[in-house]
Amino acid sequence: MAEMKKPCCAAEAMRRIRQIDVGGITIGLAMLDDAMHEVARMNLLKDEEIADELMKRMRIYNYIPKAAEQQYRSALLREYTHEVKR
Repeated sequence: MAEMKKPCCAAEAMRRIRQIDVGGITIGLAMLDDAMHEVARMNLLKDEEIADELMKRMRIYNYIPKAAEQQYRSALLREYTHEVKR
């Protein structure tokens, strides 16, 4: 995987949006592809650890409502699993 460059500003981060299904709602998340590549390089084995790292990175550029955290965790892990297996 190529080294991902951090965005220079919020506008650049917004250009890096990927849409995923979170609890039946399509949500646009900034920097998701970058976060998945970073986490993949960590070689984590447990789903819980992977989800923790994805959530940590997603919160930097995205608002995640407290009430929807579990749905986001599940959706992020699903996308990560799908992406890594490609």
